[in-house]
Amino acid sequence: MSDEVPVELDPEERDAFLGRGGTGVLSFATDADTAPHAVPVSYGYDAEDDEFYFRLSVGGDSTKTDLLDRPVTFVVFGDEDDRWKSVVATGELESTDTEGIETDTLDGLDRVHIPLVDIFGESTRNISFEFFRLTPDELTGRKESPPGV
Repeated sequence: MSDEVPVELDPEERDAFLGRGGTGVLSFATDADTAPHAVPVSYGYDAEDDEFYFRLSVGGDSTKTDLLDRPVTFVVFGDEDDRWKSVVATGELESTDTEGIETDTLDGLDRVHIPLVDIFGESTRNISFEFFRLTPDELTGRKESPPGV
């Protein structure tokens, strides 16, 4: 374990790390007696508006459907050049079908790439998906400090 102290990512580093999309972990608030519900997801990131977009499975066996109106934390992490980086976004998901955000959503979706990651064990044609947007209340990024700091 390293004694190095992580430091904040500046907005340009954060945006470069997030790219136009990738994968991370989306955690939904439950209640004080239950652990958060966390699921791996793919995302799209719009650096122009600091917004995340998700294509989430809903209905059927999806365990998150009942939690979509709760606060979320979204985490992306990884390493570059043998140094770890992470970004944490908190807020609430908003359906892209919400009245009044259609134009913003279309513009944002044009600027992102949401990878299709198949973790379902059946054809994705048989799964219902909906798009959601996260405009973070808080967006932070950290990186491992350089050696000798």
